[in-house]
Formats: sequence, C-alpha cells, structure tokens
Amino acid sequence: MPLLLEKHPATMVHRGLMKANVFHSPGVAGLEEKPIPHAGYGEAVIEVRLASICGTDIHIVRGEYPVRPGLTLGHEGVGVIHELGPGVEGYKVGQRVLVSAITPCGQCEPCLSGRRSQCGGPLGGWKLGNTMDGMQAEYALIPHAQANLALIPDALSDEQVLLLADTASTGFAAAESGKIRLGDNVAVFAQGPVGLCATLGARMMGAAQIIAIDSDARRLKVAQKFGATAVVLSEAEAVREVLELTNGEGVDVAIEALGEQATFENALRCVRPGGTLSSVGVYSGHVRIPLEAFGSGLADQTIVTTLCPGGKERMKRLMRLVETRRVDLTPLFTHVFPLEEIGKAYELFAARRGGVLKVAIQVHA
Repeated sequence: MPLLLEKHPATMVHRGLMKANVFHSPGVAGLEEKPIPHAGYGEAVIEVRLASICGTDIHIVRGEYPVRPGLTLGHEGVGVIHELGPGVEGYKVGQRVLVSAITPCGQCEPCLSGRRSQCGGPLGGWKLGNTMDGMQAEYALIPHAQANLALIPDALSDEQVLLLADTASTGFAAAESGKIRLGDNVAVFAQGPVGLCATLGARMMGAAQIIAIDSDARRLKVAQKFGATAVVLSEAEAVREVLELTNGEGVDVAIEALGEQATFENALRCVRPGGTLSSVGVYSGHVRIPLEAFGSGLADQTIVTTLCPGGKERMKRLMRLVETRRVDLTPLFTHVFPLEEIGKAYELFAARRGGVLKVAIQVHA
C-alpha cells in the first residue's frame, strides 16, 4: 500500500486557495487545494517557508495513529506572519517565526503547572497536524499565537531552527526527563533524528559515557559526531554489549527513541537498579514490561514518558543554543524536496532509503 497518493500534483493555486498535504484514510493522502485560513481572536496565520516530515506523520499516514480525514499533516515549520487576529500583541506582519509542534494556551491548569504539552487534557498540546490543520501547507493557522510565536533572530537561518520545533525539543526532553546527572552512564536506543538529539542532549547534560545503539552504521557515525562515546551496531547484542561497557552494572539512564516493543525491553534490561528508562518513542501497539527486567516491580527503577515541550519560551531557549553554537542540527537534513514533490519525500523517509535522516520541504522561498 503506497504511503502517499498525490491527488492534485502541481496544481495552480487560485485566489484564496493554497496547496496542502491532506490525509484522507490509511495509505491515502496527498497534495490538494484548500482555502487559506483566516485568523480569529488570539490566532495568527503564517506563510510557511520551510517544513519537515516527522516519524509521527508516517504513523498517521499508515493509520497507526488516528486523525480525522481531511486533516493537513505536519507539525514542524518555519514561516513569516501573514495575518494577526485581534488580541495578539507585540508582533507584526512579515516577521519570521518558529512555531513549536506543541501549541499550549498558557492559561489552563496543565499549562500553569508546567505541563504545557498536556494543555487542556491528555496530549492536548499537540494540535498542529493532529487535531487541527498542520504545517505541510502554504499557510497555517496558529492557535494561541501570543504563547506560541517565537521570533527568529536575524542571524539564524530557517534550516538552523526548523528542527527545534519537535525533533530537537523531543530528543533533548528525553535527556531532561531522564534527569541525567554529571558523570552518568547513558544508553540511547535508536539513532534516528530524535535519538540523535537525545544523544546530543545527554552530552550537554554532562553524561560521562553515552552508548548509541542502532542497526544502521551510517547513523552511528552521526551519533559519534553528536556525542556518543561508544556505539553498538547490532540490536540483538545490545544488552550484552551495554552491560560489558558498564562493567555489568547497567546504565543510569536508558533512552528509548523508536517506539517498538523489542527496543523498549532492551532499554529496560540495560537500566541498573535505581536507574531510569526515559521513553519518547511513539508506540502503535501494546507495550509489555518483562518482569525479570523490571525486577518484578522491586528494582527501584523509574519509567518516564515525554511529549515534546512547546511554547515560545521553549523555542527561545533552544534558539539560544543554536546562536551560541552549542547546537548545530543542519547535518540532520539529508534531502530537500519542494512541496510539489512531498509524496516522493514521504516515500523516501518512510523507506529510510539513501541514508535519509530528515527531509526539508521547501514551501515558500
């Protein structure tokens, strides 16, 4: 079953219409025309310049994560303000902005308690490309704009900040949620874009040993550039090799960044008593905890999950890391496609061909 079927490729946009990548049913999605949105109270419309494809988008198109038919996909994007609704202050049309994948209101109980990704209820902060039209389009409507439009410094390019919207924020959050301490031993399972950012996050938080695990040797080479001190190529031997690298003790923190049962189990089996499993993978099936790895519930282990932190304050903080050259995410972009060829981009990304890590989608120059 094809991942993407372009319904109206390369069609001309008529007055008041835009091109958007729209999901219809499992395996059926593609580029078509939609009305350009208008900003209501507290909202903004941005003209999207650059977008990307996330692994979660693949889950959606395959039908593994349910969304409504007719939804515009995508939650990673950079653009310029096209329209501001009433009540949005401190911004003006034409300013370049980064919008997080998570767009909290900033006013509800979860937001005010610091759980912005859970805005309004479970997973409620993730709206773009989930419960409302997303960023793989020429224009996108941004809710709660006052809390979510992060102005991009002139010195930074679109490519430098795009992945902060989700990929980097999620990977860094995996390290943050794991509460990595100076000198910790850390294992990061799966070195896709999020796992690579988790590896980078572990380095920035002061881990002494960072063990990167993946079945792709090319991704492990990138992991070493991002801070991995040791690599494990074979998933089948991962637990044994991690234990050998830690003198049989296991790691203080294991990060699971794939979302598969086998990877989850391996990560848990590598965690020492009193250690933490930080999970950021998106699971599309049942997840079971093996009793022996869990010490029958008596091993003082902690399992934490994380949804990408969002809001403009998070984006501002991450952009500071780029400004000060602590972080360079541009090596993750391996392919570039125009919006008109987004179907080809999805197929490449889903099949993991050609050494793909992240695909940039050029929307407006």
